[in-house]
Amino acid sequence: MRIPAVVATEAGLVLAFAVGRTQVSYWSESKILLRRSVDEGMTWTPAQVVAEHAGRVVDNPVPIYDPQRGRIHLLYQTDYNRCYYTYTVDGGETFAPPVDITATFEAYRAQYPWTVIAPGPGHGIVLRGGRLIVPFWMARGEGKAHRPSCVATIYSDDGGATWLPGEIVVDHSPDVPNPSETVAVELGDGSVLLNIRNESLRYRRAVAVSPDGASHWSPVTFHDALYEPICAAGLVRAKVPGSVESVLVFTNPAGRPGEKPRKNSPARPRTNLTVRLSYDDGKTWPVARPIEPEQAGYSDVAAAGEYIYCLFEHGAASDKPVHPRGIRLARFTLNWVKAG
Repeated sequence: MRIPAVVATEAGLVLAFAVGRTQVSYWSESKILLRRSVDEGMTWTPAQVVAEHAGRVVDNPVPIYDPQRGRIHLLYQTDYNRCYYTYTVDGGETFAPPVDITATFEAYRAQYPWTVIAPGPGHGIVLRGGRLIVPFWMARGEGKAHRPSCVATIYSDDGGATWLPGEIVVDHSPDVPNPSETVAVELGDGSVLLNIRNESLRYRRAVAVSPDGASHWSPVTFHDALYEPICAAGLVRAKVPGSVESVLVFTNPAGRPGEKPRKNSPARPRTNLTVRLSYDDGKTWPVARPIEPEQAGYSDVAAAGEYIYCLFEHGAASDKPVHPRGIRLARFTLNWVKAG
């Protein structure tokens, strides 16, 4: 079980997605699974299969909660070379037949001859004006290689009926090596912030901003407050209960002092999963609290009502430390985080 993604609604619905793989391999046959809660995460339905294509990789679930249209959208990839779109109007009980939207990614080929594509992982976003935004990464290595890579977004202005390619945000370079798994959030002024996994030996998250989530991206910079062990992360805007204010919530493995890179890899151990709060649209992150001090990998985070929901990879297989034992959910409040 890998690649968590989570969305939540004000009505108490929480949808927790993950990928079930038949082997410990990116390229094994797999399917996307979903568990549902209708009581703010207290109880859960058994796992249901949301997407499967016999004999193929089915991975990278990217849900988008869209209250304006009464839908939860879902994108995913198969075999790292095709992308599909579906949606649910009944809270995840059923999903519409998937539609192949790979043509949107084919539009990049003249500029970027990709061999691998993957949306997310983690949830996508809907802007105040209704635009749907999904970050994704492409790689142009030989065969199945995930490197070198670049990051871009696709978007829809008609509720998912059609998807358009945005501008490439950042490509592999000595300054920002192998940017890949990316999360997005709308800022207070309506612009869109991307928070980007990368393999820089600075071990810091990279960030970029666009006025519309698709074009005119700012130069990528590194955020000194956000440690990067080289792993996926979670990011969401959460309302402060009883207030018109909101904060940004970020989750990733914050590591421990002195941890060394893994053998034959620049990546550092995935430990000390931590939640951080920003009150100024990501400029500073003054509040932090550990969620899981031991082994924890990919995470996604959702916010609704008084609760924050963090769905994360927990533990490690003894022979494959980057592959978790399973998926867990932490439910907490902003006050819990601030209490330290």
